[in-house]
Amino acid sequence: MSDLAIKKRVMISAMFLALAMVGLGMRLAFLHLGDHEDVRRKAESRRTMLHKILAGRGVIYDCSDNILAMNLGVKDVCADPFRIVQSNVVLKTALRLSECLELPTDEVFVRLNRPNRRFEYVKRYVIDGVADALKNEKLYGIFFRDVTVRHYPHKGFMCHILGFVNYQGVGSLGVEQRLDRLLRGTPGFVEGRVNAMREELYWKRIRYEAPQEGANVYLSIDQNVQYIAEKALDGIIEKHNSKGAWVIVQRVRTGEILAMATRPCFDPNKFRTTGSDVKLNRAIGYTFEPGSTFKAVVVSAALNEGIVTPETVIDCENGSWFYKGRILRDYHSYNKLTVADVIKKSSNIGAAKIALMLGEKRFEKYLKAYGIGAVAGIDLPGEERGILHSASKWSRISATRIAIGQGVSVTALQMLGVYSCIANDGFLMRPYIVKRVVNKDGITVRKCESEAVSRPITTKTAATMRRLLARVTENGGTGRRARVAGYKVAGKTGTAQKAIKGGYSDSKHMASFVGFLPARDPEIAVIVVVDEPQPFHTGGRVAGPAFSQIADQVVRYLEIPPVRHSIVMSEK
Repeated sequence: MSDLAIKKRVMISAMFLALAMVGLGMRLAFLHLGDHEDVRRKAESRRTMLHKILAGRGVIYDCSDNILAMNLGVKDVCADPFRIVQSNVVLKTALRLSECLELPTDEVFVRLNRPNRRFEYVKRYVIDGVADALKNEKLYGIFFRDVTVRHYPHKGFMCHILGFVNYQGVGSLGVEQRLDRLLRGTPGFVEGRVNAMREELYWKRIRYEAPQEGANVYLSIDQNVQYIAEKALDGIIEKHNSKGAWVIVQRVRTGEILAMATRPCFDPNKFRTTGSDVKLNRAIGYTFEPGSTFKAVVVSAALNEGIVTPETVIDCENGSWFYKGRILRDYHSYNKLTVADVIKKSSNIGAAKIALMLGEKRFEKYLKAYGIGAVAGIDLPGEERGILHSASKWSRISATRIAIGQGVSVTALQMLGVYSCIANDGFLMRPYIVKRVVNKDGITVRKCESEAVSRPITTKTAATMRRLLARVTENGGTGRRARVAGYKVAGKTGTAQKAIKGGYSDSKHMASFVGFLPARDPEIAVIVVVDEPQPFHTGGRVAGPAFSQIADQVVRYLEIPPVRHSIVMSEK
């Protein structure tokens, strides 16, 4: 090769080297001297973090300060997929994580094999023991965050009352939803810098705002009374193969709810695996035609208006009455019955004729005064209004059918309210389940007081109705299976065919019993509703015994005497 050729190659190489050096110099000058706010912001964002700190959620207690809902410290297992992919340990890390956390390997692998992501949850809400064991593995690109999760120590017990808290920390269903704003408090924030593993550098923290703890909630629910109710429901479901069942226990003088139980139930700790139908609180969110329990409304209204007395005789047409082109029948045939026996024998014809004597306008007035067709106002979400059409829209036979609990729908809470009203000298009390709310400083921020919302009937009428309803559980009455040894029980059975398209089902029924005790000076009222019991379907046979079982245990637990001593002394 000639010298000229060599010189040309050297000069070309030198030229390319010079151009490369000039380009590199220009690039360095551009990076150091130029305005690169976007680049710096991106780099800075990778090294900074802004983390929301959820406030400690308030604790929920029963009336005796037993814990029903609390917070549990756990950890989120997190990953930095970018670092894991760069280090070529995706498969190794996925295998170890899936083994420790009991997750499918392919699912974990997919989460880790995302080189464009700097953050990914591997598994949330891992208990400390498992998280600590995994932390000792020192897996590359895996880190942990301390979090709290809502925990219900009694699992499915009282689930429809309590509700649950979702993964975003928002209360859903029950008290958790209704009082979410007070329970969750105010979240805090932490802003600072992190290292390459996305772990906070505490000495470079920029801002910290402490969270404000949520308030504690105290319920009127008595854990022991609730247990009695739930055990009875389990027995009903097993014995009668029913689709569902629910119970409410209430103090008649104050309106406070001591127990509210529904079957089927669910575990709020595993709320994601439960369907919406199971989560429904049927005691307040399910409406049904009440059947014969509704006869107390029309009879008490007629007594209050002075239209009838307990001794007034009603012609019950030997069990079959043709009125306005339709036939109404009694379960048993009766010729003539007094008003008192219309209640005791549960005569449809007798109740229907009393409704006609009362008249549509007055009947509607009492229905509304008793709270039918309106929410009772309990401090739980999901309460239904039921169905009560205006009297102006009633047909020619509507009054006769509403009197026997057809053509109107109610919730169990509304029906219980009617009987509690009769037990409470005619005062209809607003039911409540939250007694008080106390903030972190011990200051009561909300307190529930007993409140009478209406007075449909007088003290005299209420006393008369208590005597009539007490006869239902005597020999010859439909509710004799609801008796409680040593106590006089007042109440009423209800058996209603379920409405279907075009009429009523012959095979599907709602069975119920609602009553109170002691009958002469009531303290508690209880309603039992059973959905589609089989093979027996009457309220007296299905719901009556459950009422007896619940009421017997509750009055003895609460130490309620059969008769107050003051009343006994006055009669002597």
